[in-house]
Amino acid sequence: MRIVVDTNIIFSALIGSGVTIPDIIIAPFNRFQFYASQYVFEELENNKGKLLKASKMSEEKIDIAISKLFEYIKIIPLEIIPQNIWLAAEVLTLDIDPDDISFVALSIFLDAYLWTGDKVLYKGLVKKGFDRVIATSEMTKL
Repeated sequence: MRIVVDTNIIFSALIGSGVTIPDIIIAPFNRFQFYASQYVFEELENNKGKLLKASKMSEEKIDIAISKLFEYIKIIPLEIIPQNIWLAAEVLTLDIDPDDISFVALSIFLDAYLWTGDKVLYKGLVKKGFDRVIATSEMTKL
């Protein structure tokens, strides 16, 4: 099963806000294939201060943790996503959170589920009939 992870899932995995998220991503013999857009690195860099404070780790340890985590997550260049998919993702996310367009576009492009911890995004997408969004609580049941 293909899963696109958004930044808040990666952030949660890095700060150790629960054992569940890293366990799912790094599980041996995992039946999931994880993907993210390259935009995730920009978001992590922009929020590095929050990440350092929340994790109580040094910058060096955070960088190592990011490197290790991304051994299990394939980064997809956004340029390969066709324009019609970008437009569909924009329609779905513009009034919810425009910062999430790339994650929604990637999930449509890959025919994958979007794994998010963002309740507003999750509820907004479900309300619009986007049934390829999944929460952590649902991931643990798959």
